[in-house]
Amino acid sequence: MRIALLGYGRMGKSIESIALERHHTITLKATSNTTVFDFSNTDVAIDFSLPSTAISNIKKALDAGIPIISGTTGWLEDYDTIVDYCSSKNGTFLYASNFSLGVNIFFEINNKLSQLMAKVDGYTTQIEEIHHTKKLDAPSGTAITLAEQIIGNSDYKNWTLGEAQKDEIHIEAKRIPEVPGTHEITYNSKIDSINIKHTAHNRQGFALGAVIAAEWIANKKGVFTMRDVLNIG
Repeated sequence: MRIALLGYGRMGKSIESIALERHHTITLKATSNTTVFDFSNTDVAIDFSLPSTAISNIKKALDAGIPIISGTTGWLEDYDTIVDYCSSKNGTFLYASNFSLGVNIFFEINNKLSQLMAKVDGYTTQIEEIHHTKKLDAPSGTAITLAEQIIGNSDYKNWTLGEAQKDEIHIEAKRIPEVPGTHEITYNSKIDSINIKHTAHNRQGFALGAVIAAEWIANKKGVFTMRDVLNIG
């Protein structure tokens, strides 16, 4: 498979390494300074760029008729616009806040646990996420996904980084050098606590998941998620 990398930072380089190990070819290594995007010999594009360039990158790939996978976070207020744009181009688009296979299983556990906890009184919910100091957005896209799952299954109305009201989930976003990513959900009551936690040991899991998604999406049309890739639900 011929892959264009839109964003060539640490994640882009990790994806390149795994893609080459899996006998794929890298056709483009675009950075924020790239002005010419040649997709003529490309089968799929993977975007791990910046929030300020992600939308432009996605549209460029869709304009060229190239399936595009994005793991860039911090631009999701425009997600529906991109979905509509993809549909207008009869294109192929997959976004995930986290491509780690383990995290996507963690999402399923979180969804089920939040359904169970919604039936029990006396618990408050909070989320803690820890990432490296070079991560630009806070909270992480993964933490937002976790919070939105809980909100969808409960009486919570919103999440906040500040002091939480009764109908809000507090997200604590920490930035510590060289931490790939840790997410923990805690349900606290006066008598006990319930915790679920995912800890990434390195970036390889994120990169592998992105490459697997690129392999899966070949010859498909539409808008997809990692649940489709993993055949969950």
